[in-house]
Amino acid sequence: MEATVGDKLLVHGRVVGMHDRTAEIIEVLGDHGSPPYRVRYEDDGHECLVSPGPDSVVRHLPPGPGRR
Repeated sequence: MEATVGDKLLVHGRVVGMHDRTAEIIEVLGDHGSPPYRVRYEDDGHECLVSPGPDSVVRHLPPGPGRR
């Protein structure tokens, strides 16, 4: 898994009734874009450090002027 600041991390719910969550990657702490990542969840603004598992997907921002 590889990400940069500004990408979105989609974490799929793993049990019935648990919804998917989306977080913005605000800091990449691993080498060459690898985990762990500091993220801010969009639904409640909670920030934490994550090492995403197989239930997670990085959604990359398109290149352009809005890219950090």
